[in-house]
Amino acid sequence: MALMLMGKKLGMTRVYTDAGVNVPVTVLSVGPCVVTQLRTADKDGYSAVQIAYGEMKPRNSTIPMIGHDAKAGIGPRRFHREFRVKVDEAGSFSAGQELKVDALNGTMYVDVIGTSKGKGFQGVMKRYHFKGMFASHGTERKHRSPGSIGGLCSNRGYGGGLKKGKRMAGHMGAERVTTRCLDIVRIDAEKGLLLVKGSVPGANNGMVQIRPSTRLYKSKARKVAEKAGT
Repeated sequence: MALMLMGKKLGMTRVYTDAGVNVPVTVLSVGPCVVTQLRTADKDGYSAVQIAYGEMKPRNSTIPMIGHDAKAGIGPRRFHREFRVKVDEAGSFSAGQELKVDALNGTMYVDVIGTSKGKGFQGVMKRYHFKGMFASHGTERKHRSPGSIGGLCSNRGYGGGLKKGKRMAGHMGAERVTTRCLDIVRIDAEKGLLLVKGSVPGANNGMVQIRPSTRLYKSKARKVAEKAGT
């Protein structure tokens, strides 16, 4: 069944397996998320489930959003997201339904979506790992320069403008990033915590979206197939 949850990144720590292996993990506080709206193919042209996460004071929300969340019987929420479902799966959800981390029980791998840390305006060496100019005699105050940028002045190789997508200095970070196929190390349903192996995009206390992995690496897909066979 298609599913997505929202939560908050708390930080990183380590856990030890029964064999004494040190595993770096990211701790996520997941849910509770509330279903606020069901999209249908007849009314909206597609089937999806909208969920909300993060309580907030009504004075910090807007009248339309307060009324929207009130239809599901809840107070205003800070974040609202949708995930697509098949038509026959839409009946598994209802407005006002609460989704918690235990909905991921039995899932081996998840994708985590977050907003990467903003780095501000950066040069090409930091942004794209350019090597820079020569560090020898004759290079004066140009060591971190991108070099020539007008070699291709258009997509056809000539003209007055730069080729689209030219790697140059600019704003870095603060982008939507998806980290795929992370191992679920532990689920603490009582505290609403999810421990996944490895790092997760974004800063601590940032909002993240968690979904069962939609694209597995071959080695991990083999493990899932073996588990399903047993």
